[in-house]
This record gives sequence, structure tokens and C-alpha cells, in this order.
Amino acid sequence: MGDSILNKKKILIVDDEPDIPAIIEEEIKLSCSDCVIDKADSYEKAVQSFQLKSYDLVILDIMGVRGFDLLEIAVKDNMKAVMLTAHALSPDNLKRAHNLGARAYLPKTKLGEIVPFLEDALKYEFEPGWKRLLGALRDTFIDLWGRDWEKIQKDVGMKLPSP
Repeated sequence: MGDSILNKKKILIVDDEPDIPAIIEEEIKLSCSDCVIDKADSYEKAVQSFQLKSYDLVILDIMGVRGFDLLEIAVKDNMKAVMLTAHALSPDNLKRAHNLGARAYLPKTKLGEIVPFLEDALKYEFEPGWKRLLGALRDTFIDLWGRDWEKIQKDVGMKLPSP
């Protein structure tokens, strides 16, 4: 186990599918065993968790738990948030996540690679973090959205890094 920026951090994982938080926790614990991970499976439980403590990082599903509403609360309370989705994976939702202040927008297909994305969300300021994210997920987004990707990156005001 290396020295991860996630060490000693408080992380909340919100997803209505019980296996997803378990997978994320397992991935994180492989990199740092001394972070505190809480889980919520609904919007209401996540709001309760926000009221009880402040988190260094919040991982939010979009569907099923009102992820964008939770994102607004997290950002207002100065918590860094990462959006995670399978069914709501679209250029419009990526743009919305960016515009609402999420630090990242990740497909659930990347769960096995989630730790570096989470570390970047804590390590980098907002725009540099997004540029790293878009570079890392460049091929994924182009495969998913093809030419639509060019429009969304323009709308968001970012340019994809060259391969």
C-alpha cells in the first residue's frame, strides 16, 4: 500500500445499488486502509450523513438517490464530490455535473480503476482536475458519444487533450 491522498479522509458513498458501495470500498481499502468510509442508499440517508459530519469526498450515483440534488448540497457545504453513473451516462449529464461543481464524472464501468480518479479529485483544483479526467477518459467518451463529444467539450468550455 502506497501513500495515498485518501489516507485518513472521510468518504461518503451514496448509491441505491448495495453492491456498488461495497466494490468502491474494497477498491479504496486496497490503496488506503485508514480512511473512514460511510455509505448511504438513499437521498434521505445521505442528507442525514451530511448533517452529522463533513466529508473530504462524496461519491454520488446520479439515478435513484437524486445525485444532482446531493451534489448541490455537497458543493454548498464545501465537500468535493464525484458523480458515478451507468444509466445516466450522457454528454448532458457530464456538462451538468461539471457546471454544478462535481470534481469528476465517472462511468460505473471504471469502478476497478476508481482510486486514481478519487485521488485526482482531492489533489487538483477544479479545472486542472477536469482536464486530467477528460484526458484519462478520452477514449471512453469518444467510444460512447462519437462526434457528440466534440460538442459537449465545447459547451463545457474544455478541449480534449490529444492522445
